[in-house]
Amino acid sequence: MIATFSFLARRLSQGALIVFLAALIVFTLLRVGPGDPARMLAGGLSDQASVDALSEKMGLNDPFLVQFGKYVGGIVLHGDFGQSYIRSESGLSVGGGHGDDQTRSDRADVLSLLGSRLPLSLGLALAGLGLALLVSAPIGIYAGLRAGKWQESLSIMGSSLLVSMPSFWIAGLLVLLISIKLKWLPAVGYEGPRYLILPAIVLAIEMAPIFIRTWSSAISSMTRRDFVRVAPVRGLGQRQIFSRHVLRGAAVPFINTLGVMLTSLIGSLLVIEFVFDFPGLGKLTVEAVLQRDFPLVQAIAIIISAFFVLVNIAVDFVSGLFDPRLDY
Repeated sequence: MIATFSFLARRLSQGALIVFLAALIVFTLLRVGPGDPARMLAGGLSDQASVDALSEKMGLNDPFLVQFGKYVGGIVLHGDFGQSYIRSESGLSVGGGHGDDQTRSDRADVLSLLGSRLPLSLGLALAGLGLALLVSAPIGIYAGLRAGKWQESLSIMGSSLLVSMPSFWIAGLLVLLISIKLKWLPAVGYEGPRYLILPAIVLAIEMAPIFIRTWSSAISSMTRRDFVRVAPVRGLGQRQIFSRHVLRGAAVPFINTLGVMLTSLIGSLLVIEFVFDFPGLGKLTVEAVLQRDFPLVQAIAIIISAFFVLVNIAVDFVSGLFDPRLDY
């Protein structure tokens, strides 16, 4: 128990530093890049004096470290990630020229925007991940148990073919066949669970081949271990050998692969949600970057970096449960 608390305390403290550095890097890059938030809010037709006054009220004229300190302090002390530069409380994009009084009252709170989009993205991610696991586990395990035979070769060839296909190409093909030609499922927007099916299938097609390869290679490797080969001599049946030794040993590389896929899932959601016009966090991220909505981009970057940290901690912790020899 003490070792567990020590592990969590050490990794969480390291993770907090990583999130802080990620926030600092994003905060810096947004401010050294082109574009003036005050000009954006004031509107393109506003005179320079109005823009300068708005910039002063927003604290954009303060030294960089002062701006960053206020931003981090607001997050740590009050959980305040700021207000969007672009979006109103309704979530719709609005133009500039509304004045500073309205930048605080009419602009949407960043956490509210993220909270409204995050459940949709989580639902899509869980649906795609669940479908990928449901398909890949039996295929990968079956192929691994028949190492060197045509079943393993077929699974490797099929997974390699699917991995080489870009997700946006698969998405376009499914939309053309299933939505336009056959009219079985809707493809654009979100008005109910049926709108999750096509994007989830695309996510599953992207992840399943990696899981199949991982299961196949891990199971095949475990079946060739000496302690597995001699297990029947100890009186163990095939089911006991598979569950106690083969599957347990193969779980560690699979968990590591699952962690990698969870972190790469963010990038997949960006593409897939944009292609399907799915109103989730991925589409919001693309729009925030294109519109240079600084507070929204900063908050998303912090959340993504925190997610990466937590996934890596969870992967290391669970891997240690399956294989006590691992020391983190």
